[in-house]
Amino acid sequence: MSDFLGHPRGLSTLFFTEMWERFSYYGMRAILTLYMTKSFAEGGLGFDEKYASIIYATYVSSVWYLPLPGGWLADRIFGARRAVLIGGIIIACGHYAMAINSKATFYAGLILIACGTGLLKPNISAMVGQLYSEGDKRRDAGFSIFYMGINLGAFLSPIVVGFLAQGRWFRSLITGWGFDPNSAWHWGFGAAGVGMTLGIIQYLIGHKQISKVGKKPNPISRAVETETKEGVDYLTLSLAVAGGVAGFLVGYIYGEAGVLSALFPTVVLFFVGYLIGICRHLNSDELKRVLVIFVLFLFSILFWMTYEQAGSSLTLFADRLTQTTVFGWAYPSSWFQSVPAIFVILLAPIIGIVWQSLGDRQPSSPGKFTIGLFFAGIAFVMIAFAASLAGGGRVSPMWLVGVYFLQTIGELCLSPVGLSTVTKLSPGRMVGLMLGVWFLSISIGSYIAGLTTRLFAGNDTAVLVRGFGIFAGITLVAAVILLVLTPLIKKMTPRSI
Repeated sequence: MSDFLGHPRGLSTLFFTEMWERFSYYGMRAILTLYMTKSFAEGGLGFDEKYASIIYATYVSSVWYLPLPGGWLADRIFGARRAVLIGGIIIACGHYAMAINSKATFYAGLILIACGTGLLKPNISAMVGQLYSEGDKRRDAGFSIFYMGINLGAFLSPIVVGFLAQGRWFRSLITGWGFDPNSAWHWGFGAAGVGMTLGIIQYLIGHKQISKVGKKPNPISRAVETETKEGVDYLTLSLAVAGGVAGFLVGYIYGEAGVLSALFPTVVLFFVGYLIGICRHLNSDELKRVLVIFVLFLFSILFWMTYEQAGSSLTLFADRLTQTTVFGWAYPSSWFQSVPAIFVILLAPIIGIVWQSLGDRQPSSPGKFTIGLFFAGIAFVMIAFAASLAGGGRVSPMWLVGVYFLQTIGELCLSPVGLSTVTKLSPGRMVGLMLGVWFLSISIGSYIAGLTTRLFAGNDTAVLVRGFGIFAGITLVAAVILLVLTPLIKKMTPRSI
């Protein structure tokens, strides 16, 4: 029966579950960097910008690489439906841990949220796909509706959580209740937990609507177990382990936070070693396709390293250098993080219509990548210019709004196209692995973006102008390089992109 906007009823359950999960994620992210860098007197942790950047970078990058083991656990052990439930419960526990004012619960909360997201994020998307039969023409529209749920949660959460964490009126209110006004940060973290809890409740209430998808996998037969054991590729495994060990040593020795600095390079180089081993078995045509994915992978990293600064450098720019008053009324700086979601909701249908109207004349996949990189670069030209004005005092909020507008156009040109291109180019037996490569590019880009918090050490606007300018230059040069490479890429994969 189709009674949710013309789609299977289960879509409503998954839509609201994902909406509340994104509410919790983006709400917490909106205040995370601020909470870490605020002084003890302001209720924060008092971290310097350099250490806060490592914490933030490690956290946001893990959110994008942990779906790899999360998907594997669902395929082999839990099933997608149970994995989503377990993930949601773990995420809620993480937010509630952060609602307690201590460093131990702060770190525990970040770990729990990252691990829970790794279970929930890939598997809820898989269940959306399973709602439709192979030839069902409603599938793409169903994912579009689901994507709107993501952005609805991303829009609402910074407003609610930011109001609780930073709003002067709310701080006055809890002071009247006998609470320390600086505990408002933890009310914000708690609100994110409440959001995830609401998602879990409606997920359980609607369980009958998704009873036919995300089932627990059947036990592996003896024949398959034997085949798997015989098919172990020890060289690939050795390369992966060697890569992981090398990554750990590099991060531990040259990083600034010991084991914490070693986590990310360990994961990345483990995956790189594994990919090198796997690619030994590809034929020439498959190798060409994987090479094209790798090229787009590199450019994807460069895009996300600018886009994901919304939660790091741009958050501090909003808090320290942007006017946050309207007609004498002060609003929370974290509210700026609702702006990208608004633009996605408004612009996604428009860009979809543009591509559809162009038909066969629309740009190729690498051409759309180029457009995305160009807009990302121009956005950072704008923020660099705004930073140059900040030496004379706080700048207009319209600078940040303009930056997010340009970034959103870039995202809508690159992000959905990237996923689609990877699925089209990947060898049939490696689609899941290559999607993992795509998510890894977002993870690496997010890690770099997270480190940009340190640009604010010393609050020197000249450093900001130079830093933002470098990011703008790198991204724009990358757009030009990809534009030059596009004919070659199209020649390597003539019918795929």
